Amino acid sequence: MASAFSATAKFAQPLPLNTTSSARSQDKLSPPALFDPFRTSSSAATSPFLGSTRQLLCKSNRPLSHRRSSSSSAVVAVSDVKQKKPKSSSNLLITKEEGLELYEDMVLGRSFEDMCAQMYYRGKMFGFVHLYNGQEAVSTGFIKLLTKEDSVVSTYRDHVHALSKGVPARAVMSELFGKTTGCCRGQGGSMHMFSKEHNVLGGFAFIGEGIPVATGAAFTSKYKREVLKEPNSDHVTLAFFGDGTCNNGQFFECLNMAALWKLPIVFVVENNLWAIGMSHLRATSDPQIYKKGPAFGMPGVHVDGMDVLKVREVAKEAIGRARRGEGPTLVECETYRFRGHSLADPDELRDPAEKAHYAARDPISQLKTYMFENNLVNESELKAIDKKIDELVEEAVEFADESPVPDRSQLLENVFADPKGFGIGPDGRYRCEDPKFTQGTAQV
Repeated sequence: MASAFSATAKFAQPLPLNTTSSARSQDKLSPPALFDPFRTSSSAATSPFLGSTRQLLCKSNRPLSHRRSSSSSAVVAVSDVKQKKPKSSSNLLITKEEGLELYEDMVLGRSFEDMCAQMYYRGKMFGFVHLYNGQEAVSTGFIKLLTKEDSVVSTYRDHVHALSKGVPARAVMSELFGKTTGCCRGQGGSMHMFSKEHNVLGGFAFIGEGIPVATGAAFTSKYKREVLKEPNSDHVTLAFFGDGTCNNGQFFECLNMAALWKLPIVFVVENNLWAIGMSHLRATSDPQIYKKGPAFGMPGVHVDGMDVLKVREVAKEAIGRARRGEGPTLVECETYRFRGHSLADPDELRDPAEKAHYAARDPISQLKTYMFENNLVNESELKAIDKKIDELVEEAVEFADESPVPDRSQLLENVFADPKGFGIGPDGRYRCEDPKFTQGTAQV
Protein backbone atom coordinates (compact mmCIF):
# COMPACT_ATOMS: atom_id res chain seq x y z
CA MET A 1 0.00 0.00 0.00
CA ALA A 2 1.32 3.45 -0.89
CA SER A 3 2.22 5.69 1.99
CA ALA A 4 0.05 8.62 3.03
CA PHE A 5 2.74 11.02 1.93
CA SER A 6 2.66 9.64 -1.58
CA ALA A 7 -1.13 9.92 -1.66
CA THR A 8 -0.81 13.53 -2.77
CA ALA A 9 2.84 13.83 -3.84
CA LYS A 10 6.01 11.84 -3.82
CA PHE A 11 7.92 12.19 -0.60
CA ALA A 12 11.00 14.02 -1.75
CA GLN A 13 12.42 17.47 -1.33
CA PRO A 14 11.20 19.80 -2.65
CA LEU A 15 7.53 18.84 -2.84
CA PRO A 16 5.60 21.27 -5.06
CA LEU A 17 2.04 22.06 -4.08
CA ASN A 18 -0.61 21.04 -6.57
CA THR A 19 -2.78 24.14 -6.80
CA THR A 20 -4.80 23.15 -9.85
CA SER A 21 -7.16 20.56 -8.40
CA SER A 22 -10.68 21.26 -9.59
CA ALA A 23 -12.13 18.96 -6.96
CA ARG A 24 -11.48 21.39 -4.12
CA SER A 25 -14.63 23.07 -2.88
CA GLN A 26 -14.53 26.84 -2.40
CA ASP A 27 -14.90 28.22 1.10
CA LYS A 28 -17.30 31.17 1.02
CA LEU A 29 -14.96 33.17 3.21
CA SER A 30 -11.74 32.32 1.37
CA PRO A 31 -10.34 34.01 -1.72
CA PRO A 32 -11.17 31.61 -4.58
CA ALA A 33 -7.86 32.24 -6.32
CA LEU A 34 -5.70 31.01 -3.45
CA PHE A 35 -4.91 27.40 -2.64
CA ASP A 36 -5.88 26.41 0.90
CA PRO A 37 -3.99 23.28 2.01
CA PHE A 38 -6.28 22.88 5.01
CA ARG A 39 -9.26 22.20 2.76
CA THR A 40 -10.09 18.59 1.95
CA SER A 41 -10.73 17.33 -1.56
CA SER A 42 -13.76 15.35 -0.51
CA SER A 43 -17.30 16.19 -1.52
CA ALA A 44 -19.13 19.32 -0.45
CA ALA A 45 -20.92 17.27 2.18
CA THR A 46 -17.68 17.04 4.11
CA SER A 47 -16.77 20.19 6.04
CA PRO A 48 -13.36 21.66 5.18
CA PHE A 49 -10.79 21.10 7.87
CA LEU A 50 -9.99 24.37 9.68
CA GLY A 51 -12.20 26.10 7.14
CA SER A 52 -15.15 25.24 9.37
CA THR A 53 -13.46 27.05 12.21
CA ARG A 54 -12.86 30.03 9.95
CA GLN A 55 -16.56 30.15 9.15
CA LEU A 56 -17.46 30.03 12.81
CA LEU A 57 -14.97 32.65 13.96
CA CYS A 58 -14.81 35.17 11.12
CA LYS A 59 -18.20 36.71 11.80
CA SER A 60 -17.36 39.86 9.85
CA ASN A 61 -17.33 37.95 6.54
CA ARG A 62 -13.83 39.23 5.86
CA PRO A 63 -11.59 36.61 4.22
CA LEU A 64 -8.58 35.28 6.08
CA SER A 65 -5.65 36.05 3.83
CA HIS A 66 -2.95 33.48 3.10
CA ARG A 67 0.37 34.03 1.45
CA ARG A 68 0.86 31.88 -1.60
CA SER A 69 3.58 29.29 -1.18
CA SER A 70 6.50 29.18 -3.57
CA SER A 71 6.26 26.38 -6.08
CA SER A 72 9.25 24.62 -4.54
CA SER A 73 8.06 24.51 -0.92
CA ALA A 74 8.62 21.10 0.65
CA VAL A 75 5.15 20.92 2.09
CA VAL A 76 2.27 18.57 1.48
CA ALA A 77 -1.21 18.51 2.92
CA VAL A 78 -2.41 14.98 3.53
CA SER A 79 -5.69 15.85 5.19
CA ASP A 80 -7.33 15.08 1.88
CA VAL A 81 -6.24 11.44 1.82
CA LYS A 82 -9.40 9.66 0.82
CA GLN A 83 -10.55 6.55 2.61
CA LYS A 84 -13.16 5.07 0.32
CA LYS A 85 -14.60 1.70 1.16
CA PRO A 86 -12.16 -0.80 -0.36
CA LYS A 87 -13.31 -3.41 -2.80
CA SER A 88 -11.10 -6.14 -1.39
CA SER A 89 -9.39 -6.94 1.88
CA SER A 90 -6.00 -6.32 0.27
CA ASN A 91 -6.85 -2.61 0.10
CA LEU A 92 -7.72 -2.27 3.76
CA LEU A 93 -5.80 0.37 5.69
CA ILE A 94 -5.52 -1.88 8.73
CA THR A 95 -5.93 -5.52 9.68
CA LYS A 96 -8.45 -6.64 12.26
CA GLU A 97 -5.71 -7.04 14.88
CA GLU A 98 -4.40 -3.53 14.18
CA GLY A 99 -7.88 -2.07 14.34
CA LEU A 100 -8.59 -3.68 17.70
CA GLU A 101 -5.25 -2.42 19.06
CA LEU A 102 -5.97 1.13 17.90
CA TYR A 103 -9.50 1.05 19.26
CA GLU A 104 -8.43 -0.31 22.65
CA ASP A 105 -5.70 2.31 23.03
CA MET A 106 -8.02 5.17 22.11
CA VAL A 107 -10.78 3.95 24.42
CA LEU A 108 -8.25 3.57 27.23
CA GLY A 109 -7.16 7.17 26.77
CA ARG A 110 -10.73 8.50 26.69
CA SER A 111 -11.97 6.43 29.66
CA PHE A 112 -8.89 7.25 31.71
CA GLU A 113 -9.32 10.99 31.16
CA ASP A 114 -13.04 10.85 31.94
CA MET A 115 -12.18 9.14 35.21
CA CYS A 116 -9.55 11.80 35.93
CA ALA A 117 -12.26 14.44 35.68
CA GLN A 118 -14.36 12.57 38.24
CA MET A 119 -11.46 12.12 40.62
CA TYR A 120 -10.39 15.76 40.29
CA TYR A 121 -13.81 17.05 41.22
CA ARG A 122 -13.89 14.61 44.15
CA GLY A 123 -10.70 16.14 45.50
CA LYS A 124 -8.43 13.17 44.75
CA MET A 125 -6.13 15.21 42.48
CA PHE A 126 -4.53 18.58 43.06
CA GLY A 127 -3.06 21.34 40.94
CA PHE A 128 -3.82 21.71 37.24
CA VAL A 129 -5.06 18.71 35.28
CA HIS A 130 -5.20 18.97 31.48
CA LEU A 131 -7.21 16.31 29.68
CA TYR A 132 -6.69 14.85 26.21
CA ASN A 133 -10.29 14.07 25.16
CA GLY A 134 -10.70 14.42 21.40
CA GLN A 135 -7.00 14.17 20.56
CA GLU A 136 -6.63 10.39 20.96
CA ALA A 137 -6.03 9.77 17.25
CA VAL A 138 -2.71 11.62 17.45
CA SER A 139 -1.27 9.73 20.42
CA THR A 140 -2.49 6.34 19.20
CA GLY A 141 -1.65 6.94 15.55
CA PHE A 142 1.96 7.78 16.32
CA ILE A 143 2.99 6.01 19.51
CA LYS A 144 1.57 2.56 18.72
CA LEU A 145 4.07 2.39 15.82
CA LEU A 146 7.06 2.81 18.14
CA THR A 147 9.31 0.21 19.71
CA LYS A 148 9.96 0.12 23.44
CA GLU A 149 13.40 1.68 22.88
CA ASP A 150 11.98 4.68 21.02
CA SER A 151 11.43 7.81 23.09
CA VAL A 152 8.45 10.10 23.66
CA VAL A 153 8.60 13.65 25.02
CA SER A 154 5.28 15.15 26.00
CA THR A 155 3.64 18.32 27.34
CA TYR A 156 1.42 19.08 30.32
CA ARG A 157 -1.30 17.09 28.48
CA ASP A 158 0.69 13.90 28.94
CA HIS A 159 -1.42 11.18 30.58
CA VAL A 160 -2.52 9.53 27.34
CA HIS A 161 0.94 9.72 25.76
CA ALA A 162 2.25 7.73 28.72
CA LEU A 163 -0.57 5.18 28.45
CA SER A 164 -0.02 4.72 24.71
CA LYS A 165 3.69 4.11 25.32
CA GLY A 166 2.87 1.31 27.76
CA VAL A 167 3.06 2.92 31.18
CA PRO A 168 0.50 0.98 33.31
CA ALA A 169 -2.75 2.81 34.03
CA ARG A 170 -2.33 2.24 37.77
CA ALA A 171 1.11 3.92 37.69
CA VAL A 172 -0.27 6.95 35.84
CA MET A 173 -3.34 7.22 38.08
CA SER A 174 -1.20 6.87 41.23
CA GLU A 175 1.02 9.68 40.02
CA LEU A 176 -2.04 11.86 39.55
CA PHE A 177 -3.06 10.99 43.10
CA GLY A 178 0.42 11.94 44.35
CA LYS A 179 1.16 8.44 45.67
CA THR A 180 4.47 6.59 46.00
CA THR A 181 3.29 3.92 43.55
CA GLY A 182 3.10 6.50 40.77
CA CYS A 183 5.53 6.44 37.87
CA CYS A 184 7.41 9.35 39.53
CA ARG A 185 6.73 8.20 43.10
CA GLY A 186 4.17 10.96 43.48
CA GLN A 187 6.65 13.78 42.89
CA GLY A 188 5.65 14.64 39.31
CA GLY A 189 1.89 14.85 39.28
CA SER A 190 -0.32 15.49 36.29
CA MET A 191 2.10 17.51 34.15
CA HIS A 192 5.30 15.53 34.70
CA MET A 193 4.83 11.89 33.71
CA PHE A 194 8.13 10.09 33.33
CA SER A 195 9.15 6.46 32.88
CA LYS A 196 12.69 5.35 32.26
CA GLU A 197 11.51 1.81 31.59
CA HIS A 198 9.17 2.91 28.80
CA ASN A 199 11.37 5.77 27.52
CA VAL A 200 8.78 8.40 28.33
CA LEU A 201 11.16 11.29 28.91
CA GLY A 202 8.69 13.49 30.70
CA GLY A 203 5.75 15.77 30.47
CA PHE A 204 6.73 19.44 30.58
CA ALA A 205 4.60 22.19 32.08
CA PHE A 206 6.06 25.11 30.10
CA ILE A 207 5.47 25.28 26.36
CA GLY A 208 8.51 24.42 24.29
CA GLU A 209 10.35 23.10 27.34
CA GLY A 210 10.42 19.49 26.17
CA ILE A 211 11.53 20.08 22.57
CA PRO A 212 15.25 20.53 23.44
CA VAL A 213 15.08 17.36 25.57
CA ALA A 214 13.64 15.46 22.61
CA THR A 215 16.30 16.89 20.31
CA GLY A 216 18.98 15.73 22.75
CA ALA A 217 17.47 12.24 22.88
CA ALA A 218 17.51 12.07 19.08
CA PHE A 219 21.14 13.24 19.06
CA THR A 220 21.98 10.43 21.50
CA SER A 221 20.55 7.86 19.08
CA LYS A 222 22.54 9.25 16.17
CA TYR A 223 25.74 9.47 18.23
CA LYS A 224 25.43 5.86 19.36
CA ARG A 225 24.95 4.64 15.82
CA GLU A 226 27.48 6.77 13.96
CA VAL A 227 30.19 7.40 16.55
CA LEU A 228 29.96 4.50 19.00
CA LYS A 229 29.05 2.14 16.13
CA GLU A 230 26.20 0.49 17.99
CA PRO A 231 24.44 -1.33 15.13
CA ASN A 232 21.01 -1.53 16.77
CA SER A 233 20.80 2.13 17.73
CA ASP A 234 18.17 3.22 15.24
CA HIS A 235 15.84 4.62 17.89
CA VAL A 236 13.42 7.41 17.05
CA THR A 237 12.17 10.24 19.24
CA LEU A 238 8.71 11.81 19.04
CA ALA A 239 8.35 15.37 20.34
CA PHE A 240 4.72 16.29 21.03
CA PHE A 241 3.68 19.91 21.50
CA GLY A 242 0.79 22.24 20.74
CA ASP A 243 0.07 25.01 18.29
CA GLY A 244 0.90 27.72 20.84
CA THR A 245 4.43 26.36 21.15
CA CYS A 246 5.14 26.99 17.48
CA ASN A 247 5.71 30.69 18.12
CA ASN A 248 8.30 29.86 20.76
CA GLY A 249 12.03 30.29 20.15
CA GLN A 250 13.00 26.79 21.28
CA PHE A 251 10.78 25.35 18.57
CA PHE A 252 12.70 27.14 15.81
CA GLU A 253 16.12 26.50 17.33
CA CYS A 254 15.52 22.78 17.65
CA LEU A 255 14.08 22.45 14.16
CA ASN A 256 17.27 24.05 12.89
CA MET A 257 19.56 21.72 14.85
CA ALA A 258 17.56 18.61 13.97
CA ALA A 259 17.67 19.39 10.25
CA LEU A 260 21.33 20.44 10.37
CA TRP A 261 22.37 17.15 12.00
CA LYS A 262 19.68 14.97 10.34
CA LEU A 263 18.47 13.73 13.70
CA PRO A 264 16.01 10.81 13.99
CA ILE A 265 13.12 12.86 15.38
CA VAL A 266 9.54 13.65 14.43
CA PHE A 267 8.10 16.96 15.61
CA VAL A 268 4.39 16.33 16.17
CA VAL A 269 2.24 19.45 16.46
CA GLU A 270 -1.08 18.73 18.17
CA ASN A 271 -2.90 21.73 16.80
CA ASN A 272 -6.19 21.76 18.73
CA LEU A 273 -6.88 25.27 17.42
CA TRP A 274 -6.84 26.94 20.85
CA ALA A 275 -4.04 28.06 23.16
CA ILE A 276 -6.00 28.24 26.43
CA GLY A 277 -8.51 30.89 25.30
CA MET A 278 -6.70 32.30 22.28
CA SER A 279 -7.75 31.09 18.85
CA HIS A 280 -4.89 29.79 16.76
CA LEU A 281 -6.13 31.87 13.83
CA ARG A 282 -5.60 35.06 15.83
CA ALA A 283 -2.28 34.10 17.42
CA THR A 284 0.05 33.54 14.49
CA SER A 285 0.79 35.34 11.24
CA ASP A 286 0.48 32.15 9.20
CA PRO A 287 -1.79 29.47 10.72
CA GLN A 288 -0.33 26.76 8.48
CA ILE A 289 2.23 25.45 10.94
CA TYR A 290 3.47 22.59 8.79
CA LYS A 291 4.90 25.10 6.30
CA LYS A 292 7.53 26.08 8.87
CA GLY A 293 9.32 22.76 8.28
CA PRO A 294 10.70 23.50 4.81
CA ALA A 295 12.18 26.76 6.09
CA PHE A 296 14.63 24.58 8.02
CA GLY A 297 15.14 21.99 5.31
CA MET A 298 12.73 19.31 6.50
CA PRO A 299 9.39 18.14 5.09
CA GLY A 300 6.25 19.67 6.52
CA VAL A 301 3.08 17.61 6.53
CA HIS A 302 -0.49 18.44 7.47
CA VAL A 303 -2.91 15.68 8.45
CA ASP A 304 -6.43 15.35 9.77
CA GLY A 305 -5.69 14.70 13.44
CA MET A 306 -9.24 13.51 14.11
CA ASP A 307 -8.71 10.42 11.93
CA VAL A 308 -6.39 7.82 13.44
CA LEU A 309 -5.92 5.99 10.15
CA LYS A 310 -4.69 9.09 8.35
CA VAL A 311 -2.44 9.99 11.27
CA ARG A 312 -1.06 6.45 11.32
CA GLU A 313 -0.14 6.49 7.64
CA VAL A 314 1.71 9.79 7.98
CA ALA A 315 3.39 8.54 11.15
CA LYS A 316 4.62 5.40 9.38
CA GLU A 317 6.42 7.46 6.76
CA ALA A 318 7.84 10.04 9.17
CA ILE A 319 9.06 7.45 11.69
CA GLY A 320 10.46 5.33 8.87
CA ARG A 321 12.42 8.28 7.48
CA ALA A 322 13.88 9.00 10.90
CA ARG A 323 14.82 5.37 11.49
CA ARG A 324 16.52 5.14 8.11
CA GLY A 325 18.68 8.14 8.96
CA GLU A 326 16.96 10.51 6.53
CA GLY A 327 16.30 13.19 9.12
CA PRO A 328 13.40 14.90 10.87
CA THR A 329 9.86 15.68 9.81
CA LEU A 330 7.40 18.31 11.03
CA VAL A 331 3.87 16.91 11.18
CA GLU A 332 0.91 19.12 12.00
CA CYS A 333 -2.02 17.08 13.28
CA GLU A 334 -5.07 19.30 13.27
CA THR A 335 -7.31 18.10 16.07
CA TYR A 336 -9.61 19.46 18.78
CA ARG A 337 -9.91 19.13 22.53
CA PHE A 338 -13.41 18.34 23.75
CA ARG A 339 -12.91 19.82 27.22
CA GLY A 340 -11.54 23.12 28.47
CA HIS A 341 -7.84 23.88 28.58
CA SER A 342 -7.72 22.34 32.04
CA LEU A 343 -10.31 21.12 34.51
CA ALA A 344 -10.16 24.58 36.10
CA ASP A 345 -11.23 26.16 32.79
CA PRO A 346 -15.01 26.80 32.48
CA ASP A 347 -14.55 26.70 28.68
CA GLU A 348 -16.81 29.66 27.98
CA LEU A 349 -14.78 31.26 25.18
CA ARG A 350 -15.32 28.74 22.40
CA ASP A 351 -18.42 28.89 20.24
CA PRO A 352 -20.85 26.03 21.14
CA ALA A 353 -21.42 25.46 17.42
CA GLU A 354 -17.70 24.96 16.91
CA LYS A 355 -17.52 22.44 19.74
CA ALA A 356 -20.53 20.57 18.37
CA HIS A 357 -18.97 20.48 14.91
CA TYR A 358 -15.84 18.74 16.14
CA ALA A 359 -17.69 16.50 18.58
CA ALA A 360 -19.46 15.04 15.53
CA ARG A 361 -16.02 14.06 14.21
CA ASP A 362 -15.08 12.04 17.29
CA PRO A 363 -11.94 10.01 16.36
CA ILE A 364 -13.15 6.90 18.21
CA SER A 365 -16.48 6.93 16.40
CA GLN A 366 -14.73 7.37 13.05
CA LEU A 367 -12.56 4.32 13.66
CA LYS A 368 -15.59 2.25 14.70
CA THR A 369 -17.42 3.27 11.54
CA TYR A 370 -14.48 2.28 9.34
CA MET A 371 -14.14 -1.12 10.99
CA PHE A 372 -17.88 -1.83 10.78
CA GLU A 373 -18.12 -0.76 7.13
CA ASN A 374 -15.25 -3.09 6.23
CA ASN A 375 -16.48 -6.01 8.32
CA LEU A 376 -13.35 -6.05 10.46
CA VAL A 377 -15.15 -6.35 13.79
CA ASN A 378 -18.59 -6.81 15.28
CA GLU A 379 -20.35 -4.95 18.06
CA SER A 380 -19.73 -7.64 20.66
CA GLU A 381 -15.96 -7.49 20.16
CA LEU A 382 -15.87 -3.75 20.77
CA LYS A 383 -18.17 -4.04 23.77
CA ALA A 384 -15.80 -6.59 25.24
CA ILE A 385 -12.95 -4.08 24.88
CA ASP A 386 -15.08 -1.35 26.45
CA LYS A 387 -15.80 -3.60 29.44
CA LYS A 388 -12.13 -4.54 29.78
CA ILE A 389 -11.07 -0.89 29.80
CA ASP A 390 -13.74 0.11 32.30
CA GLU A 391 -12.49 -2.57 34.69
CA LEU A 392 -8.88 -1.56 34.10
CA VAL A 393 -9.54 2.09 34.89
CA GLU A 394 -11.64 1.24 37.95
CA GLU A 395 -8.81 -0.97 39.22
CA ALA A 396 -6.32 1.83 38.64
CA VAL A 397 -8.40 4.17 40.81
CA GLU A 398 -8.70 1.60 43.60
CA PHE A 399 -4.97 0.93 43.48
CA ALA A 400 -4.11 4.63 43.55
CA ASP A 401 -6.54 5.38 46.36
CA GLU A 402 -5.15 2.60 48.54
CA SER A 403 -1.48 3.41 47.86
CA PRO A 404 0.56 5.30 50.50
CA VAL A 405 1.49 8.95 50.22
CA PRO A 406 5.22 9.78 50.04
CA ASP A 407 7.11 10.02 53.31
CA ARG A 408 8.32 13.48 54.26
CA SER A 409 11.90 12.27 53.97
CA GLN A 410 11.32 11.91 50.19
CA LEU A 411 10.90 15.67 49.84
CA LEU A 412 14.42 16.41 48.61
CA GLU A 413 15.05 13.19 46.68
CA ASN A 414 15.56 13.67 42.95
CA VAL A 415 16.02 17.40 43.49
CA PHE A 416 19.80 17.54 43.93
CA ALA A 417 22.37 15.36 42.19
CA ASP A 418 24.20 15.06 45.52
CA PRO A 419 21.72 15.52 48.37
CA LYS A 420 24.56 15.43 50.93
CA GLY A 421 25.42 18.95 49.86
CA PHE A 422 22.11 20.24 51.12
CA GLY A 423 19.46 17.68 51.88
CA ILE A 424 21.35 15.46 54.37
CA GLY A 425 22.87 16.79 57.54
CA PRO A 426 26.02 15.66 59.41
CA ASP A 427 23.98 13.15 61.39
CA GLY A 428 22.87 11.45 58.18
CA ARG A 429 19.26 12.58 58.54
CA TYR A 430 17.36 14.68 56.05
CA ARG A 431 17.50 18.32 57.02
CA CYS A 432 13.83 18.61 56.15
CA GLU A 433 13.20 16.61 59.33
CA ASP A 434 14.38 19.61 61.34
CA PRO A 435 11.22 21.20 62.82
CA LYS A 436 12.57 24.62 61.80
CA PHE A 437 13.10 23.59 58.17
CA THR A 438 9.80 24.94 56.86
CA GLN A 439 10.30 28.14 58.84
CA GLY A 440 13.54 28.88 57.00
CA THR A 441 15.58 29.00 60.22
CA ALA A 442 17.22 25.56 60.12
CA GLN A 443 21.01 25.44 60.09
CA VAL A 444 21.95 24.72 56.47
